[in-house]
Amino acid sequence: MVDASWGADRFGPLRGGAVLEVGPLAGRPGIRARGEISEVTRSPWEQALAGLAREHADVSYVELSEVGFVDVAGVAALAVTALSLRGGRVVVEHPPPQVPRVLGLFWPGLHRIEVAPR
Repeated sequence: MVDASWGADRFGPLRGGAVLEVGPLAGRPGIRARGEISEVTRSPWEQALAGLAREHADVSYVELSEVGFVDVAGVAALAVTALSLRGGRVVVEHPPPQVPRVLGLFWPGLHRIEVAPR
């Protein structure tokens, strides 16, 4: 699990108090995230997506029901990851409302991402 809730020294929260926890899904390929995906938590988000891409077979899942916010760069990292896959698709489950909006605005024809709404 990647936890960006504490600074590198583990003595206090990262600036802005942003928290992101990312771990594997039980019983299927993919990741589950909890918290906020923003500038403060971008590095662990991108690391988790890189791991997802390395383990990708045909379908990978990204479960976001416990994510309250994803900024545009966080959605971009998800889209770039999907575009880098050799095949298959990424199913994004229960994302915050801005995720499908940003995907529709900037990647309207990206069929490698399927969004299952909240």
